[in-house]
Amino acid sequence: MGVDSGLPDFRGNQGFWNAYPPFRKLGLSFVALANPRWFRDDPSLAWGFYGHRYNLYRATPPHDGFARLARWGAETEHGAFVFTSNVDGQFQRAGFAADRIVECHGTLDVWQCTRRCAAGPFPAPGRDVAVDLATFRAAAPLPACPACGALARPNVLMFGDDAWDGQRSVDQQRRLARWLAALDAAGAPLAIVECGAGTAVPTVRAFGEALAAETAADVDPHQRSRARRATRRHQRRRTRARRAGRDRRLPRARLTATAAGVKRSSHQVVVNQPAWTRLSK
Repeated sequence: MGVDSGLPDFRGNQGFWNAYPPFRKLGLSFVALANPRWFRDDPSLAWGFYGHRYNLYRATPPHDGFARLARWGAETEHGAFVFTSNVDGQFQRAGFAADRIVECHGTLDVWQCTRRCAAGPFPAPGRDVAVDLATFRAAAPLPACPACGALARPNVLMFGDDAWDGQRSVDQQRRLARWLAALDAAGAPLAIVECGAGTAVPTVRAFGEALAAETAADVDPHQRSRARRATRRHQRRRTRARRAGRDRRLPRARLTATAAGVKRSSHQVVVNQPAWTRLSK
């Protein structure tokens, strides 16, 4: 979804390096940089990478497709719900209600303390991080925790991340669970629409497929088999990573899995590369 708004595509090293040429020279891929260790070992590099993305996401208006999805939701009796692994905040900027969004991997619009003090996740200050566009390094002073003054970091789930504060995402998923329960109590049928969910980290696809199975929705067999193959590949990668000591901790949702093209009556859930919008009538 965000790529059509003009945001860079990080799928594959080439796409990432086209957006961030200095990291090509350093031989650093997206996966290598999206790691919390840089906030310890090289905070200027870490905030250069995440700060530039934060600035870019804030400055990029969502494309018209977001507005169309929002209109669909507004026309239904029970509204819409989004489930996304994107961290760009595009759904909120497009006008979706904040209490109808699950950001399962967090968001760059919320930060947390690297010292794990009692501050918990806190809103980003709403001003740009100073980043040198030639080197993609952030200038001092670097973002700090408002409670204790220690270095701050984005409230985003990174690779090999055992310090992510996922409470905000857990609270969002609880709201989604209550919304699903209300639909069930009302006997409201459901449709799930997936928009561009990837298979490299198939969190959203897995969520949708499980939800489709739980609601007995009809699923396109071709899409279902693709989703299952992607999930198995991801499980194998996680097993290998765990054995190598670099497991990426993924949040455990109450439901897990996605199926593209699920249709049931007049209810829809729109899922984006990781983004779901759930519509019911």
